[in-house]
Amino acid sequence: MLTNDNKSGGLLVNPDLFISDLHLCASRPEVKATFLTFLKNNVAHAHSLYILGDLFEYWAGDDEIESAEHQALIKAFQDLVSKGVKVYLMHGNRDFLIGEDFCTSTNIQLLADPTLITLHGQRVLLSHGDALCTDDVDYQKFRQQVRNPQWQQNFLGQSLVSRKLQIEEIRLRSEEEKSQKLAEIMDVNQEAVESLLRIYDYPEFLVHGHTHRPNKHLLQLDAHPVTRWVLGDWYEQGSYLACDQNGWKAMRL
Repeated sequence: MLTNDNKSGGLLVNPDLFISDLHLCASRPEVKATFLTFLKNNVAHAHSLYILGDLFEYWAGDDEIESAEHQALIKAFQDLVSKGVKVYLMHGNRDFLIGEDFCTSTNIQLLADPTLITLHGQRVLLSHGDALCTDDVDYQKFRQQVRNPQWQQNFLGQSLVSRKLQIEEIRLRSEEEKSQKLAEIMDVNQEAVESLLRIYDYPEFLVHGHTHRPNKHLLQLDAHPVTRWVLGDWYEQGSYLACDQNGWKAMRL
């Protein structure tokens, strides 16, 4: 469980905020309402917001922008950016088809996975986290397939209705398969984590989501201290990670 390092609830000073795995969809309007309130009350006072994947339960293509379901969210992002808040988005395993049209309409900047940034003089490596779950061999094969540009071009060439039907079928099959897998298989692989950290020359922090196992892990890798923050999902309660000049704080709404 993430611990709330800011139990007093005091305001942070121009913080950078990190979230993931909101899985916004029409069937959970309360999550969307909570998120819109979070954008208005919390993110409006932040320096930046990093959304590390799975903002949506699924995204069938940027023609989704025209849906009335997404208009309030798009406007909320526009308002934030117009006030000077920087908003960044990384693809997750559910919304990897978010493209430039969505980013243009919201004024959000799309990030590669992984991305290395610097905050307050410390290096922070950001990832959605699904690429680290290497024990789930079947998922990694599927991930490689759907991240292929040619596959995406062919898929997006179909009608929106057809795409949504196929995604629903994939989601149902995925849920059935997950129920038969060991929990450990769907978590990150420690060797994959360590390999990534070595590639990026031992950043002080690694922040990711995907596993829905919020926690703070302290690592000592080749004599280098690294803190791995795992972000929580928004199924039952909104949560986020905040960083300012005083350090890092795990928060719940």
